[in-house]
Amino acid sequence: MTETHHSTILVVDDAPASLRFLTDTLEGEGYGVRIARDGHAALASLAAELPDLVLMDAVMPGIDGFETTRRIKADPALASVPVIFMTGLTETENVLDGLAAGGVDYVKKPIVLAELLARLKVHVGNARIAAGAHSALDSSNRPLLALDGEGRVLWTTPKSAAILDRRFGVAVGGQLPLALAGQLQRLAQGEARVKQDFADGRVEFAAVAAKGEERHFRLTETLEGADEKLLAQRHGLTEREAEVLLWISRGKANREISEILGISPRTVNKHLEQVFEKMGIENRASAAAAAVKTLAQ
Repeated sequence: MTETHHSTILVVDDAPASLRFLTDTLEGEGYGVRIARDGHAALASLAAELPDLVLMDAVMPGIDGFETTRRIKADPALASVPVIFMTGLTETENVLDGLAAGGVDYVKKPIVLAELLARLKVHVGNARIAAGAHSALDSSNRPLLALDGEGRVLWTTPKSAAILDRRFGVAVGGQLPLALAGQLQRLAQGEARVKQDFADGRVEFAAVAAKGEERHFRLTETLEGADEKLLAQRHGLTEREAEVLLWISRGKANREISEILGISPRTVNKHLEQVFEKMGIENRASAAAAAVKTLAQ
């Protein structure tokens, strides 16, 4: 009895006999099958609808399987689809060419069915796990993104996509400004954030993980006055009290705060007394800690 996979495989091969054989075999195993006779047809098929996996002949007229795969992986809309090469080329260099082009695996011709089906099962399953992870990140509403070694955006969550578009005019597949990309590649996980200031706020990048050349970052956007509004709303403060509390949280002394806000040190102290009373705390260290905790949430 065959297992129903509910997965679609795009088979790319210029040999009609090979297409028939693979189509019959895969459909018999419960897969949906689409076919393409060359690289151009494969790219057109992918653009119309993404399959779960591509089974790619390495040697074809026109653009071969290696070049077709390079084009797939260069397109952010297609790059997530795994590609398995089918090749009669047995030289190690040819196998490495396929993997370097973006293939996740290869099978040798003539094809051993048990081996092919086992590899399909593994890679379709891995692709679904990866897709599920991205979906979970999307639904988490966290502002995360991944960059390659050159500062090109590989993927984003919806929240980070909006920030990148608004601040840098960049989407998936786009390149961050070179100076910023260089700073981010030198930023190690856990180190201080890279900040970009704008007239109405700032954007901060914090490194959270790395996977080979793929670097993951958390993106934070702060609008001018947003911190003060959050502190005022959360702790029942006036606008001026919230401003004082914000500068306290940034380690400023009363005299410094008076110069920043254009008020006397005595007035700063009066506002601070009101802050202590409203927040139910007794000293500036506790007030600063509470403010930092509020802004970090």
